[in-house]
Amino acid sequence: MNKDIFLTNSYGGKKEIFQPIDVNNIKMYVCGPTVYDDPHIGNARPLVIFDLLFKVLKCKYGNDKVTYVRNITDIDDKIIESAKDKKISIIELTNKVNKNFQENCKYLYCDEPTFQPKATDNIKEMIDMINVLVDKGFAYESKEHVYFEVKKFKDYGKLSNKKIDDLISGSRVEVSINKKNAEDFVLWKPSKEDEPSWTSPWGNGRPGWHLECSAMSKKYLGDKFDIHGGGRDLLFPHHENEIAQSCCANGTESFSNFWVHNGFITQSNEKMSKSQGNILKISDFKKNVNGQALRLALISAHYRQPLDWNDKLLEESQKTIDKWYRSYIELDKPKLISDDDLYPLYDDLNTPKYIANLHKLFEESQSGNLEDKKKFVSACNFVGLLSETKYEWESFKKNKSILSDEAIEKKIKERNRARDDKNYELADKIRDELFEKGVQIEDKDGKTSWKFK
Repeated sequence: MNKDIFLTNSYGGKKEIFQPIDVNNIKMYVCGPTVYDDPHIGNARPLVIFDLLFKVLKCKYGNDKVTYVRNITDIDDKIIESAKDKKISIIELTNKVNKNFQENCKYLYCDEPTFQPKATDNIKEMIDMINVLVDKGFAYESKEHVYFEVKKFKDYGKLSNKKIDDLISGSRVEVSINKKNAEDFVLWKPSKEDEPSWTSPWGNGRPGWHLECSAMSKKYLGDKFDIHGGGRDLLFPHHENEIAQSCCANGTESFSNFWVHNGFITQSNEKMSKSQGNILKISDFKKNVNGQALRLALISAHYRQPLDWNDKLLEESQKTIDKWYRSYIELDKPKLISDDDLYPLYDDLNTPKYIANLHKLFEESQSGNLEDKKKFVSACNFVGLLSETKYEWESFKKNKSILSDEAIEKKIKERNRARDDKNYELADKIRDELFEKGVQIEDKDGKTSWKFK
């Protein structure tokens, strides 16, 4: 069986063998949150997807040979506006949202990245990069703004397969009389009196959003690295602009060897967004949904495909986790996962196939064989599932929508009493209630058995 890792590279749109620049130092950068509001379920998908890729890379190359950087954008137009709307300071807002974000990552059983740099801690690096771009003639100053001149970078648009003329006609560019050309994007802008600002050669101001990631990835990973990830919505203009300014500043032909983008989460096939009014925040799930169930739901579809979000998806994920806990055992230490076990994940993070294999391993574990159970639990643990003890899972389940084994047995006894009393209407009602919650019952030889459908 092929033991190579394959990833779909957005730069070219093809699945390719992942070949690291240095097998002893794998480098991955993923765009993190802009901390202006609590993360929503759409933000959760890249968190889980790239956490999974991080796990796969560590398993393949070694825990100490993978560097994963995920930034925190804590200065941006959205942050300034949100702080004004909430009538709190920017620092108060960003600290609160970042704290919630970190708690959400733990709730989703994500490993901590190697580094989580904040934009505001790296302003010097951003100013240095702008200076280089200006000195090399790729950027220009105009009325205390500094812009990157897109026409100076011949490969602009190759990642997103867009031409400059199409970008202008599509009007997805910031309009400003300060620019030489409509498609040019801002590297530095002046701050208003009540906005955060830093001293620079172009006056007091703050960096443009696109520049932040270029400066931070350079600081922690160097001029070139292996993988750059993020949601598909970042492909243009954010990632396209990162490539342009980084290649020009660093004097390299490439920036990241692989570009990996996850698909959108939708509701009724519409992208989840504030403008659609269909945002579901991660914090909204915490009271009634275990993080493992949410994680399973998020990896139920292939990462490159849209994931249509609905209550049934979440209910099925909770029922699956509950069923799998029947084979739970505590492992003395993590069992090593073989390349064969990981093959679906090596193949462009094929999580649906990996989950299908988990179902097979669960069925095998039902024989009672200890080694089969160990193998099943290890395979679940690898992707962040069955991460709690059975006691912790059962404790969370109490008074939640999912039925425990004890609750099911109680309902069946109630149904049997109703049948003994010839109250068939009540008996049928209980049977239907159980069926709606995913429990299928069967009467045979005077006994009633049940299983999750």
